[in-house]
Amino acid sequence: MEGRIDLVLFDLDDVLYHYSRRRRAERLSEITGIAPEVVRAAVWDSGLEAAGDRGALGREAYLQAFGERIGRPVSLAEWVDARRAAVSPNGPMLALAARLRAATGIAVLTNNPELLTDHVDVICPELRPLFGERIFASASFGAAKPDPECFGRCLAGLAVAPSAALFVDDLAENVAGARAAGLHAHHFTSVEAFRRDLVARGLET
Repeated sequence: MEGRIDLVLFDLDDVLYHYSRRRRAERLSEITGIAPEVVRAAVWDSGLEAAGDRGALGREAYLQAFGERIGRPVSLAEWVDARRAAVSPNGPMLALAARLRAATGIAVLTNNPELLTDHVDVICPELRPLFGERIFASASFGAAKPDPECFGRCLAGLAVAPSAALFVDDLAENVAGARAAGLHAHHFTSVEAFRRDLVARGLET
């Protein structure tokens, strides 16, 4: 063991939930009548989503910009609908988080605008029973992973020292950012590999 772990901090997309950007763009296309490739270029290739993740745009400004970039206004309900269509729960990981909760703290830190956490009960309804209020969007901290400030501000709010936190993410750059911030970290590739890491740390049997 590398030291006491008081908190396991989970990424959301492609860790606790399977996420498909393709499906999200397709759903937005179904809603707006605009081709999926145009949607992808307008939202992701333009840097809009990255700006939303780091909190550079407030909720209303982000949603307005979302519609402006696509070329057709997108309502909050439509945004939530498309975001919901893009995800499905990773049952084994959620079950593992539920087991961990009995022995240590758990929380979620996801690169997303605050609209995600505002409406997480619709988009990811399995989260609240497990994590309660400990579901955080990077935009709330004015920085996005892998920026060490994002981790530091999140942990400060939870009153957990970085050295007592284990972060799990599917992106290597975010894992590196967590380690730079002083956290323990696991690069997620499979539920079984993560479980083995937890066993080695004494957090799972």
